[in-house]
Amino acid sequence: MSLIEILPAPSPPAAPVFTAATPPATATVGAAYTYTFAATGNPAPTFRVSSGALPAGLGLNSTTGVLAGTPTTAGPATFTVTATNGVSPDAVTPSLTITVNPAQSPDGAQAAVVFGWGPVVTGDEFTYTGAPNPLKWNVYNSPGHAGNGIRSPNAWAVDGSVATVSGDSAGTTGGMSARFAQQQYGRWEARMRTSDRDPKYHPVLILWPNNNTSPNCAEIDYAEGTSDTSKIKFFLHYACSGSNFQTQAAQTIDTTQWHNYAVQWTPSGITGYIDAVPWFTDTDPAHQPTVGMHQTIQLDWFPDGTATKPSQMQVDWVRVYA
Repeated sequence: MSLIEILPAPSPPAAPVFTAATPPATATVGAAYTYTFAATGNPAPTFRVSSGALPAGLGLNSTTGVLAGTPTTAGPATFTVTATNGVSPDAVTPSLTITVNPAQSPDGAQAAVVFGWGPVVTGDEFTYTGAPNPLKWNVYNSPGHAGNGIRSPNAWAVDGSVATVSGDSAGTTGGMSARFAQQQYGRWEARMRTSDRDPKYHPVLILWPNNNTSPNCAEIDYAEGTSDTSKIKFFLHYACSGSNFQTQAAQTIDTTQWHNYAVQWTPSGITGYIDAVPWFTDTDPAHQPTVGMHQTIQLDWFPDGTATKPSQMQVDWVRVYA
């Protein structure tokens, strides 16, 4: 007696259908990236980039559907992926975009790096100890902002890494202005944080008119803390009086963490950045300063009759670019 082997009927051919086709939309230069495209179908489909281009540094395995690699260039890349197995129709993803972000430096994202501002022209890295370098800074020894408290040189200390200005409970605090880069136009960036400050102490990074004179009372406060300690603000002063004398922006941020604040001032306008992200711009010719400006750093006291908690402002570095 002979045996008859009964085999299962072969699966019928089936066109590809994607079951996984939504890769993460962001990547970072220098950081490994991986995602697996998946599709059903008989026979098993293969994969290819059918339009556009992958981010530089990434590749698609045609057999496994694995998209992997280490991005090398920042910017968006738009593409589609097709799964095919000889059975019509092919499966095609919607248009996909992966945006590759710049690599984070140890100091966080910097506008100078992201936007290619070139080498540092001047500034201060605070890699010394004691008082702020008198060749670089004019440290205030005067009444405080609007006559409130005192700006004392003793409020400042440099520890070889950061410059710290401390404000005490009586309103003795500090400020200083740069002797370097007293110029019209340029790019400034500073890395700054505060303590869990009293709302009456306002940290501020300013571009101030040279010789303290400006026909339109120009002032560029490119990072200013106010009584709302959850925010940082940008103020561009362009008039000496009236109801319309400034443009401004506000950003919710934890100022107790290090952030990089920058301003670009060109003949076409002024742009502010936080951690390399633009957050303020003004291109109105009537709003632009007409005189040279320079960096100042201040921790200003705004008393309101209640007790003041001692507070600090720290600056890791100040850098000026052409």
